[in-house]
Amino acid sequence: MNRDRYSCLSGSGTGWTGRDNLYSFLVVLIMNLLLYPLIILQILFFILLSPVVLPLSVLISRRPLPEIVRFFIWVYGKVWIFIMSPFVRFEKYGLTNNRFPKPCIMVLNHLSFFDIFCMGAFPFSNAVFTVRAWPFRIPWYAPFMRLAGYVDMETKGLEKALELCRQHLDRKACLVFFPEGHRSRDGKLARFYSGAFKLSVQSGVPVIPVCITGTDQLLPPGRYIMRPAVVRIQALNMFNPQDYSGHSAHVEMRKQVKESMIRTIEEVRR
Repeated sequence: MNRDRYSCLSGSGTGWTGRDNLYSFLVVLIMNLLLYPLIILQILFFILLSPVVLPLSVLISRRPLPEIVRFFIWVYGKVWIFIMSPFVRFEKYGLTNNRFPKPCIMVLNHLSFFDIFCMGAFPFSNAVFTVRAWPFRIPWYAPFMRLAGYVDMETKGLEKALELCRQHLDRKACLVFFPEGHRSRDGKLARFYSGAFKLSVQSGVPVIPVCITGTDQLLPPGRYIMRPAVVRIQALNMFNPQDYSGHSAHVEMRKQVKESMIRTIEEVRR
């Protein structure tokens, strides 16, 4: 399927014929009947495998358990991408190791529940997500999130959460922030919170913006029907905190990062 066909199947095409509508309906039906059971099987497989694989991995690699769990989650993301690939085209730009110093702070726009799984497209696994409280209430994900050391920004409060983030940076982990704090309902960037940028200025760790498009077509917020889509993940140029000074340094960085992400997302959607 080419890009135009993906657009048609996702519901964004124009000038449909009756045959197009029928074809689109059948593909979406097959996609959901096939992928939802596969995703459930993937979850069950990783849950059942973890009590054996995680302790063995710690013993063999001598690496800390949180790093092992993050690797486990990264592999989960890669498997998810493979499962979705018959119906979703994943396009990666700038996702190379030399674009991401260790440690770094990544800021991503947020369109869909599936955004977090796109981490499987990144070239490294040692990434710590900073999220709101509700993902920690999902029974089959919460234990792994806690073992991975993911940071609950909502429950712990900003200062405590940022202190935990600084500890992860000291261990050379990369942090992942969704600065909007929630999924966008219209595809546009909402107001950015300052946590990631304050942390960058205070710690001297650079910020790498990453733009995701297409996951809102794959599975929009509040919907349960998946549609074929083109998902693009693009890393932008690094923002160095040393380039900003004064009491409003984090504000200026936040503004420039958001502007760069808006320009990129608008260019992709033209």
